[in-house]
Amino acid sequence: MEQTRPSILIAGGGTAGWMAAAALSRFATGHDIVLVESEAIGTVGVGEATIPQIHLFNSALGIDEAEFLRETKGSFKLGIEFDGWQREGEAYMHAFGAIGRGAGLLPFQHYWLRAKKLGLAKPLQRYSLNELAARTMRMQRGRRAPGSPEMPYAYHFDAGLYAAYLRRYAEARGVTRHDGLIASVERDGESGEIASVTLDDGRLLAADFFIDCTGFRGLLIEGALETGFDDWTNYLPCDRAMAVPCAGGGDFTPYTRSIARKAGWQWRIPLQHRIGNGIVFSSTHMDEDEAASILLANLDGEALGDPRPIRFRTGKRRLHWNRNCLAIGLAAGFMEPLESTSIHLIQSAISRFLAVLPAGKPSKAVIDHFNAQADFEWMRIRDFLVLHYTANERVGQPFWDAVRSMELPATLTDKIALWREAGFIHREHEELFTEVAWFQVFAGQGVEAEGYNPIADAMPEDDLRTLLDGTEAALVEEVRAMPRHIDFLEQMISQAKVSA
Repeated sequence: MEQTRPSILIAGGGTAGWMAAAALSRFATGHDIVLVESEAIGTVGVGEATIPQIHLFNSALGIDEAEFLRETKGSFKLGIEFDGWQREGEAYMHAFGAIGRGAGLLPFQHYWLRAKKLGLAKPLQRYSLNELAARTMRMQRGRRAPGSPEMPYAYHFDAGLYAAYLRRYAEARGVTRHDGLIASVERDGESGEIASVTLDDGRLLAADFFIDCTGFRGLLIEGALETGFDDWTNYLPCDRAMAVPCAGGGDFTPYTRSIARKAGWQWRIPLQHRIGNGIVFSSTHMDEDEAASILLANLDGEALGDPRPIRFRTGKRRLHWNRNCLAIGLAAGFMEPLESTSIHLIQSAISRFLAVLPAGKPSKAVIDHFNAQADFEWMRIRDFLVLHYTANERVGQPFWDAVRSMELPATLTDKIALWREAGFIHREHEELFTEVAWFQVFAGQGVEAEGYNPIADAMPEDDLRTLLDGTEAALVEEVRAMPRHIDFLEQMISQAKVSA
């Protein structure tokens, strides 16, 4: 007797749905994969900025990088500039990759902090290969030569085009797509698990496992299973966004921009065919009309449409995986894209699920472990975002005064205390953001460390000066040899494979 193959139904398309479908089509070859979406339902996806971990996902799928950039109208990203976040008129960058180079037992930050007290240190960006390249519009992949520093990078791309690209990928590998609206969700009377979904035309689709990619609604994880939601608006009070693309062209920046505004911030994401723009704000401090006006007044080109409103609530589901349903993307929760983590959280959930892909019914231990890992990741990213807000000096502006004085998560309070006391940054377990990332934001936001590890004092002052000056000189030389970002991108795209 032939054994029935286990089945997985993905509810919803968009970036989350098709990332899940593509990954499952590649790695869950013993499963039948079905995706349900409706052309009548729009997606939130806009111009998307990512972090370097996206390489792992695309590489695992065997996606050609040049083809990917061509198909998604993408560009390279070396970091994120934060303009006006500490105070108006000042900017810093959270650049990917290393800052300086350590010596002996200590990371670079302790030598820089000591040099700063001695008046020897230059601004932090002088010791970042990525920032030096970004500021001069340069780009390279990997290392220029053996022994040269590596330059990690991510991408900017059109999220809608990425979803379409992954749809072609997934369908070519056997994923079945159904066009229709989910009218109801049926649960098993005994187990309480989801048994099937019924579409608006009466089609009933049953499956063993369900992945909820229905966006903010959480049609399965919340609508059917009533999982519950942890609200984080007390930490991240922005609850609205307006998005609009504008005309681009010319030599565009290899970094994302985040510009602080009256009651939130504005993003700028450069693509090949346009620039993605939006403003994230608190509706308590500013209405949609004013937000749209600020956004439109600060575009680099002609607006390609009217600003589109997006309403959201920051937080996460109490369980990402509940019974036989896993929530991914906006169905799992939402944190504003301040550090470009939206795509990563989708990718991370998919990777974690594939690692424990149930051949049969998963155990409670597996589900609990998955949820604990997801909670840890979400909370640590939340803390990193909150740091940007609370460490501001925009005095006299109601929104910024409020976030500066808000009560912080205990985990963030501890992190700030360790930094202030001794320049120490503790990266716990699989925390996403590295010590270098925290270092850049602490320094950029003006969170001063009162001390540093005294081991740094063992280095003679002349050697300290040589370490700093030599590091800077080597990085400047590296950047000087790099091609311009736009030239590098155009050459790469010209070498893209021709799709079948």
